[in-house]
Amino acid sequence: MGAEREGVRTVELTLTSLAYGGKALGRLPDGRALFAPYALPGETVRVRLIKEKRGYVEAELVEVLSPSPQRIAPRCRHFAQCGGCHYQHMDYAAQLAAKAAILREQLVRLGGLSDPPVAQTIPSPQPWRYRNHMQFHRAPDGRLGFQAARANQVIPITECHLPEPALDAAWRGLSGAPLAGEARIGLRVGADGAIQQPGGEPVLMRVLGRDFQVSPPSFFQVNTAMAGRMVEFVLEQLASGASDNVIDLYCGVGLFGAFLAPRVARLAGVEASPSACADFRVNLAAFGNVTLYAGDAEAMLAGIEGPVTGMVADPPRAGLGAGVVSEIVRLAPARFVYVSCDPATLGRDARLLSAGGYRLARATPFDLFPQTYHIESISVWVRV
Repeated sequence: MGAEREGVRTVELTLTSLAYGGKALGRLPDGRALFAPYALPGETVRVRLIKEKRGYVEAELVEVLSPSPQRIAPRCRHFAQCGGCHYQHMDYAAQLAAKAAILREQLVRLGGLSDPPVAQTIPSPQPWRYRNHMQFHRAPDGRLGFQAARANQVIPITECHLPEPALDAAWRGLSGAPLAGEARIGLRVGADGAIQQPGGEPVLMRVLGRDFQVSPPSFFQVNTAMAGRMVEFVLEQLASGASDNVIDLYCGVGLFGAFLAPRVARLAGVEASPSACADFRVNLAAFGNVTLYAGDAEAMLAGIEGPVTGMVADPPRAGLGAGVVSEIVRLAPARFVYVSCDPATLGRDARLLSAGGYRLARATPFDLFPQTYHIESISVWVRV
């Protein structure tokens, strides 16, 4: 049913599933898809239509008329105002199941795979207080906050339940007085509790007993405990031996390469970020069988000749793309392990890999980002 309130249309409907991006999906009587944030599948809700397109409608939640049994009370007072979290209203087990279902849907719809072998989501040991790195925005008065969920403004915050305890204490200390300067500030906490700020010194991150130098601009997984689980999984799936030649594509500071190097004959790292390359050289200095190719992924792969036994890739959110996939197909590793932080670009690349002669053996979501819609996954591809 629908109603007109001061020119704004409201609708009551029952939602059916979660879409990638954190919104629940339902259907209007005319068949258009409706997307509403902070609602759950199975709930009957009243929503306000805020953007109507030919094929879909964006809405905002007005009232939950029939709540899902998976609905819980959000922990944070800023939930649904700041844009940092999307799933605090959802039981954690339901979050894990939803992420596996969304990954499967993206592989089917975007990847063209009929029945992708998607495993259950690997849970984070800490669904709260898990982040070693946070990016804060400055409000006009200098206080720290996050970008608003549905507006171009900064929401100053008084609490956040995602950063590790030492990082939580650090940002609170910086929020005690107005700050001038950069519009954003990134903070990272090292294994020894040291707090890294932009332009500061490298910190040491520790994964599975190994220390990694990480400079302020360099990427490192934000969930340290889950980074260790991902490393173990990658090592298991590549099952490299002493005669193998392996490529660590988008190698960053060497998270996977440092554990692969002692197991293989040769390891080639490929990375474009200058700071990450500098960290990689430090972190893998003890290994004489490692070569770093510093530059664009596609261009660097084009300069590598086979044979290549295995490959792991951990690209940014944009994924691999046609050019990089073409080079992977040319090098023809028997097993290719793809670490993805975006199921949409993974779905696009899955179609390319399938067309290039690779079969998806398994796809496993890893919950590096509890309370948010973000989905990290590791997919294993085998050359047919």
